[in-house]
Amino acid sequence: ALRDVNVLLDRERSEVIASSSGGQDDSTPFNTDTHNSIADVNVKSDSGRSEGGSKSSGLCFSDRQSPIDYILVYRKSSSQTERREVFERNIRAEGLQTEKEASLINSDVIFLKIHAPWEVLCRYAEMMNIRMPFRVEKHVTKLRGWFPSRPVKFDNSSVPDLEGNQNFTAPFSRSRIHHFIITNRETFFNNATKSRIVHHILQRVRYEDGKNKMGLHRLLNNNCYEAAFPLHEGSYYSQSSNRTQAQNHRHLLYECWAWWGVWYKHQPLDLIRTYFGEKIGLYFAWLGWYTGMLVPAALVGLLVFLYGVFTLDQFQVSKEICQATDIIMCPICDQYCPYLRLSDSCVYAKVTYLFDNGATVFFAVFMAVWATVFLEFWKRRRAALAYDWDLIDWEEQEDEVRPQFEAKYSKKERMNPISGKPEPYQAFTDKYSRLVVSTSGIFFMILIVIAAVFGIVIYRVITVSTFAAFGWALIRNNSQVATTGTAVCINFCVIMLLNVLYEKVALLLTNLEQPRTESEWENSFTLKMFLFQFVNLNSSTFYIAFFLGRFTGRPGSYLRLLNRWKLEECHPSGCLIDLCMQMGIIMVLKQTWNDVMELGYPLIQNWWTKQRIRREHGDPTFPQWERDYNLQPMNAYGLFDEYLEMILQFGFTTIFVAAFPLAPLLALLNNIIEIRLDAYKFVSLWRRPLPTQAKDIGIWYGILEGLGILAVITNAFVIAVTSDFIPRLVYAYKYGPCLVGYVNASLSVFQVSDFEKRSRPKTNGSELLGEAVQYCRYRDYREPPDATEPYSYTLQFWHVLAARLAFIIVFEHMVFAIKTLISYLIPDLPKDLRERMRREKHLIQELMYEAELERLQREKKKKKNAPPDDGHRP
Repeated sequence: ALRDVNVLLDRERSEVIASSSGGQDDSTPFNTDTHNSIADVNVKSDSGRSEGGSKSSGLCFSDRQSPIDYILVYRKSSSQTERREVFERNIRAEGLQTEKEASLINSDVIFLKIHAPWEVLCRYAEMMNIRMPFRVEKHVTKLRGWFPSRPVKFDNSSVPDLEGNQNFTAPFSRSRIHHFIITNRETFFNNATKSRIVHHILQRVRYEDGKNKMGLHRLLNNNCYEAAFPLHEGSYYSQSSNRTQAQNHRHLLYECWAWWGVWYKHQPLDLIRTYFGEKIGLYFAWLGWYTGMLVPAALVGLLVFLYGVFTLDQFQVSKEICQATDIIMCPICDQYCPYLRLSDSCVYAKVTYLFDNGATVFFAVFMAVWATVFLEFWKRRRAALAYDWDLIDWEEQEDEVRPQFEAKYSKKERMNPISGKPEPYQAFTDKYSRLVVSTSGIFFMILIVIAAVFGIVIYRVITVSTFAAFGWALIRNNSQVATTGTAVCINFCVIMLLNVLYEKVALLLTNLEQPRTESEWENSFTLKMFLFQFVNLNSSTFYIAFFLGRFTGRPGSYLRLLNRWKLEECHPSGCLIDLCMQMGIIMVLKQTWNDVMELGYPLIQNWWTKQRIRREHGDPTFPQWERDYNLQPMNAYGLFDEYLEMILQFGFTTIFVAAFPLAPLLALLNNIIEIRLDAYKFVSLWRRPLPTQAKDIGIWYGILEGLGILAVITNAFVIAVTSDFIPRLVYAYKYGPCLVGYVNASLSVFQVSDFEKRSRPKTNGSELLGEAVQYCRYRDYREPPDATEPYSYTLQFWHVLAARLAFIIVFEHMVFAIKTLISYLIPDLPKDLRERMRREKHLIQELMYEAELERLQREKKKKKNAPPDDGHRP
């Protein structure tokens, strides 16, 4: 439709020249970048457009008329003066206006203020195909899905007329300027759009005579400029609590979004998008959608846990364990571990049942389906946002070649098949040899993680014996739990230390690959960092879930590490309690650590800067550019850290959720805090990031899909291998009704005299039975010592093994079939949105037809009123 519009209106160029000088219109004012109209809110603009004191608030040039659209910061003592002078001269040649001012705190720091006049904005808005509001209003009803309800609702009553009318938009064109709604030239392009245009210009201005010596990004990398950022729209805080009297958009965002008192409300996504740009708006939209989708998952997980609580007293297995005072268990470590009654593990058996009950399988299937529904409905939500934010037809421009790539391959060039211009070229052999080296580095780092996990295993093996010989009876009798708890805490510290190493290694390997463009570099770095941190965070969990206690052998014939240390065994109540402790501690500690660091570090940095300035200069009033410069810059990798934290949490929530049903609840509580914490950072602690456009969340969506597939596989193995669900099911249907006698059938008998010398306990267990223990029990399905083939596997073992394999196959195929069916049944584009897009195309075509007809009628009338021809022809 837009191509038809362009073709039809190209004929109007001759008429536009006269009308472009005025450019005024009587149509309803329209906020260009948000479909939540805030025109009726009494927002005092600090950009120099309002009367009075706002023009002196540090957002304008010294004339108090030209608003500042961008700030560059450098030091006079820098040695690259010549490059800056050439760069700034070329900036002014592009039509931008500049003004310099020294810092009030440090005279060596110079602020270069940049303003883009109307003519420059129009020229580059046309070049960048920025969509602006057209002269036809459309009444929009926001798309609202039936599932799920979002818990952080933005209260529209706090801002009058937040949802108003929208106009159709089209790529801006100076030749058709009279078709756009321009009630005021100063407000036609909002601050975010102006900053984006100025940044686009700065990235294409030369600083030296040479075909590749251009761009602000390179000057920042060369330390020619110290910082570059758009200004915040004034202060975020005021004494007034009346949100309809917000001082600026930043203040409005703080009151209605970043303030902790509105944690239960929806986010003002359109206002976020207007102020921070579409890329950041999409992140918060995704985070809010993910948090809302966690509500049903958390409720179902809590119901599964409560089901275990309310049915605990009726569970036959825990009853038998608690009543088995005459069953003596074999020691779980060498020499120091004493004999224990099975009834001593009564509490652990009950706790295990809370997470391992009949509802576990249902919850695992539910979470696998939930992950698919979450992704499918997010695609629909993203499509609705793309339509509302005019991103349907937006195409990301081809990234510029990275300066490092150009410097490395400047001598090798080839013709670009699209642009027809010469460009640096990386040979096939060089590219893939670097890729092989990088891949080898990735595998080497994974081996380091495995080595760290191996170290934790050795710690657990040694410590369990140490705790068993401890003087305190409480620790001695709970040596297994004490070992697991301390090992998890040590593992968490190792995880945090390795994370610092991984970032440096990922940077090294990514730069070694020499990606051609910034997007290729970002995708490569993202994939490496996610892989490193995912393996680092989950390797110990995989060990506990699938390897702990699986390859220890049996009493009298233990498998040993380096022929010395006996491998660790599971608790008599099972390995699931260890997995639950691992997930609970890691999840709580990591989320708490991330929240403290995200808020604490920039908060302390800003506080320290303020205190230093106050000690040295008193408490003067600084202009906005000075206040913003003293804030913390956004992370060097943009939204990478925010996405990575949430994606890792998503994996932790779904992959082992069958063993820890409370994981979605913990994630939900954390995310409610995370939304406001991130909002507070963006609004009050960080400099304003450059507003950028994006259509989706990028490579992260593919990672989410991969985690959803991995979750199905791991949950199938957790239920089949780690949980006791399958052995109980086999026993109930094959050997005994209602699980009566299950505990006795799941324990094998061992004759104490068959112990190896180094495995024989120091005590003979006479303190338990009044006499020396002759036989002890252990978790396995083996023949008794007096059988024809002592300690060989029983028939029940093979039944359980066959049932486990069958369950894995059936579970995976069933869940994958359900996921595929759901993906097929849920269209990516909502039906009402598809109809609205067709309707918009139809209306735009009618509009263009009417506009062309009106133009022809004016021309005909003009010819009719023209003076008569005198008969002479030139």
